[in-house]
Amino acid sequence: MPLTVLQWAGNRTSAGASDWLITITTFLQPHSPVYISLYALGIAFFCFFYTAVQFNSEETADNLKRHGGFIPGVRPGKATETYFDYLLNRITVVGAAYLVVICAIPELLAGSAGLTNLRLGGTSLLIVVNVTMDTVSQIQSHLIAHQYGDLIKKAKLKTTRRT
Repeated sequence: MPLTVLQWAGNRTSAGASDWLITITTFLQPHSPVYISLYALGIAFFCFFYTAVQFNSEETADNLKRHGGFIPGVRPGKATETYFDYLLNRITVVGAAYLVVICAIPELLAGSAGLTNLRLGGTSLLIVVNVTMDTVSQIQSHLIAHQYGDLIKKAKLKTTRRT
């Protein structure tokens, strides 16, 4: 989107103003180091932003305290809230780093290979891996259920009636 806006603005401005727009457009081209850096920073920022919006450590600590739960070695209340924040930040750092690596690898490979129209992105990789893992999990559960069904049928056949 920034490139589109800059290109649109470049067509409407004078020649002197378009020089800096051309420079910015050049830096923001896909597969450039500035583009990949901004892409990685955006992914990391939105990981933390989404986590902050979705998880309320104060409410979770209060609910835990209200229902009689506790974390061993951590006092209920404010200490639990601080512990949740600490733990959540550590988990989010690892998750954000993982997402940055997964999403930046296709950009880096496409940039180094000179492929300008590569349509394989990090999101595509995440979806493919998730669907594959879910499919394998469902196949395993169906096989286990089928084995249990066979065991139950064999058990019923071998039982004899006692009188």
